[in-house]
Amino acid sequence: GKKHVVLSFVPAAWTPVCSDQWPGYNLIQDIFDENNTTLVGITVDNIPTLYAWTRQMVPESEELWFTVLSDFFPHGAVADRYGVLRSDGVAERAVFLIDKTGVIRYIDVHDINDRPSLETIVKEMELLQKDASK
Repeated sequence: GKKHVVLSFVPAAWTPVCSDQWPGYNLIQDIFDENNTTLVGITVDNIPTLYAWTRQMVPESEELWFTVLSDFFPHGAVADRYGVLRSDGVAERAVFLIDKTGVIRYIDVHDINDRPSLETIVKEMELLQKDASK
């Protein structure tokens, strides 16, 4: 109820597109803040894998600014509830923008080999923030 949420599902740790996507969010943390939005990353990988992967993603002096969650057990339960669990056990590459009241306002289910556009995510956050300000 305090902020809008971008929920970012990625298929798997250590893959090139996933390893590129999340650090990109670090570059625009200020835009998330300006739009009263927080980010949650989620994947079906286990916690030790996520810990190691996220540590190597950014320079040693930095960390990802957002929360990263494991949807490992029960395997893919959150991805399944959002309708993005694939039959091969990984999540689709998907972005959900959820407003402060819990209503999903934007969905982008992307090809797992392509990173979602930061520009589009920013545009959707700005539209939501503009609507919330009315």
